[in-house]
Amino acid sequence: MADVDLSSIAAQVLWAAFFLSAAFGAIAQRTHFCTMGAVADIVNIGDWSRMRMWVLAIGVAVVGFNAMVGLGWVDASKTLYGGPRVLWASALVGGFLFGVGMVLGSGCGSKTLIRVGGGNLKSLVVFLVLGLAAYATLRGITAVARVNSVDRLSLTLAGSQDLPSLISAATGWSRAALAWGLGLLVGGGCIAWALARPEGRTANNLAGGIGVGAVIVGVWWVSGRLGYVAEDPNTLQEAFVATNSQRMESLSFVAPVSYTIDWLIFFSDKSRVLTLGIVSVLGVVVGSAAASLADRSFRWEGFRDAQDTANHLVGGALMGIGGVTALGCTIGQGLSGVSTLGLTSFIALAAIIAGAVAGLKYQVWRLERQA
Repeated sequence: MADVDLSSIAAQVLWAAFFLSAAFGAIAQRTHFCTMGAVADIVNIGDWSRMRMWVLAIGVAVVGFNAMVGLGWVDASKTLYGGPRVLWASALVGGFLFGVGMVLGSGCGSKTLIRVGGGNLKSLVVFLVLGLAAYATLRGITAVARVNSVDRLSLTLAGSQDLPSLISAATGWSRAALAWGLGLLVGGGCIAWALARPEGRTANNLAGGIGVGAVIVGVWWVSGRLGYVAEDPNTLQEAFVATNSQRMESLSFVAPVSYTIDWLIFFSDKSRVLTLGIVSVLGVVVGSAAASLADRSFRWEGFRDAQDTANHLVGGALMGIGGVTALGCTIGQGLSGVSTLGLTSFIALAAIIAGAVAGLKYQVWRLERQA
């Protein structure tokens, strides 16, 4: 067996993930890419422009990831979103909580990082609360509640839950061919819908949708190809270098926020090492800060009053708890997860949108009551 330099591979993975995440932060900051904002535009003013940008990103990510599956470069079953266990209750409950939380917290996990890079001190508080709540839901008191409740309600399949694997197992058709076909069908359908109207074809929407979708695919390639080791010399098993889950990863911004806080607190502990998730969090902040400074939109912003503070504290906590429970956020499940065509990801995405709509309706009710 040829010598494998894991430290060199890890360095390449981390630098590549950092620069791709910085690109994500810069693109999202300049184009106002935001899932919560897209839903809010529809609910409040009936404007679907930003939703078309988000759906375009989904389409690009689906086509790109499944093209790599078709080429034999990656395997959806080796991602966090693959595997035989469909955690439908966790996806529903966690996704709904996350959706409500991102409305109260003025944006999802990725938007929180983008706003931090733009000088928003409210989002810095949300970042800290989200990270602590996520950590508790990974390993603490809410983790016990999660494991003993919604995680027990699941459906176990015979094989991986991604659609190409499911259909291949049922029909005997080639999984690679199905990945090509379903990727083009689902992803191409999303792209076609996004571009069907003029507002979906603006330069801003094209840059945001194509740019963000391409970054998701790029990080999948970095983790699944650049960071893949067929036989780790330490364990003699295949490995995905520099990941927290020990599986192939792309962008997600809930659990990685907690890993970032843990790394910062225990920096002197040599067992705490940088991972793809941690450098992705840092990269988004750096990319957003660079873009906001370049276009002179950087400005400090604090809380308006006690109610504003309370909303953001509750929103951060709900996102931390809900995001871990649902195995991802609007980026983790809504883009990275959906790009694998995993069943749990579609359930989580629907629940996140439902939670966001409920949160927006609640805000309107509060305003009307106060008036």
